Amino acid sequence: MRYLKLTFVFVTVCFSVWTSPPANAEPQPAAVIFENVRIFNGTSDRLSAPSSVLVVGNVIKTISTDPLADPPNTLVTRIQGGGRTLMPGLIDAHWHTLFVRPTHAMMLNADFGYLYLLGGAEATDTLMRGFTTVRDVGGPSFGLKRAIDEGVVAGPRIYPSGAIITITGGHGDFRQGFEVPRTIGAPLSRQEQVSASMVADSPDEVRVRVREQLMQGASQIKLTAGGGVASPNSPLDVSTFTEPELRAAVEAAENWGTYVTAHAYTPVTIRRSIDAGVKCIEHGHLMDESSAKLIAEKGIWLSTQPFPSDKANLFPPSSTEHAKALEVIAGTDRTYTLAKKYKLKTAFGTDILFSQNQAERQGELLASLVKWFTPAETLSMATGNNGKLLEMSGKRNPYPGKLGVVEEGALADLLLVDGDPLTNINLIADPAKNFVVIMKDGKIYKNTINGTAKFVSLILKILGTFAQ
Repeated sequence: MRYLKLTFVFVTVCFSVWTSPPANAEPQPAAVIFENVRIFNGTSDRLSAPSSVLVVGNVIKTISTDPLADPPNTLVTRIQGGGRTLMPGLIDAHWHTLFVRPTHAMMLNADFGYLYLLGGAEATDTLMRGFTTVRDVGGPSFGLKRAIDEGVVAGPRIYPSGAIITITGGHGDFRQGFEVPRTIGAPLSRQEQVSASMVADSPDEVRVRVREQLMQGASQIKLTAGGGVASPNSPLDVSTFTEPELRAAVEAAENWGTYVTAHAYTPVTIRRSIDAGVKCIEHGHLMDESSAKLIAEKGIWLSTQPFPSDKANLFPPSSTEHAKALEVIAGTDRTYTLAKKYKLKTAFGTDILFSQNQAERQGELLASLVKWFTPAETLSMATGNNGKLLEMSGKRNPYPGKLGVVEEGALADLLLVDGDPLTNINLIADPAKNFVVIMKDGKIYKNTINGTAKFVSLILKILGTFAQ
């Protein structure tokens, strides 16, 4: 009977230690000290000497090559790094928080509450892949952002754009045929009701739609300046917004101290967007040499993505969307080659839509950039570089403070990697195995090092009971 009781205790302890849901951060100490870690700081091409890092609250307080004492009158958790790599949390600069898991049909027809629950589950998984921040460039993410910020749901920081601003027939216009013609002032379409995208067909309408997103808390504004892949009625070669319409959006955003980023694949749409004052180009996969030169001369950001070769398979083989996807994917190599040649300010993103399976490859897509860049350049793109892009939101920045770097005074979004990603970039492709600690905003959401130590301690206590 005694052994049966002890077995029950053993199983209960194991279950409690190992099956806590990842959505819940562990109880938080007042401070955390990472000991014996080598730091990738988000900008350098090499790791630091063995160091200790003190996090107090949500800020990196001290970095030292000397051992750090506990701050006075402070509860401290020490994490033994064992020579592992401490690096900034990853940042995805082109993400659609609510559009990752639902299929295209579900997005248009499913109950919105269900879509939000899917988004919350995906947000938790995103964080557990080591992406502690995302720039959401289109979709109804304001509510989920609030839930994450309040600790209701575990997820990354969200820099929200709100609804995509598009035109009739533009990329992001998913209306059905029976919803056309559009009557200005008539009831909103389904896509507008759920704030997935808003149609605007004049400078005045653009101003209204932009101001609505800013009123709700947008940190930047997203417009579609040209055709896109996923929209059935939007050919790739089409230029959508006129320059006066784009200028209206830029003016409205700049009046709020922030910027416009424009979906643009072709040279025409890239140039028109830049001429109108847009500060960031999304995609650019069909750009030419002159486009790259213009982006470089004007100091514009290029937020592009290493689309996987199988991305086209998200669409039926005979569909126009499938054909458009193949055309865009074919331009990936040229785009990154030009970005490197002209030293463009390049941001990393994934633009994953309608595929939970592809979302699980988020780190793998980042690692694929070593086809064009060194591992250090690759990691910098998703950390320090993307952090600089986020700073363009100015006072509309929902998370004031430095992101994407490991330095004193920066916000404590940190990953402890079991190995050196500068020599083995593929470590980031398997976050479940290789990210042994995930911290966001000073809170620990994963800690297999201390978790293992606690488990071993409990085992020893149980074994000690047997010996009595």
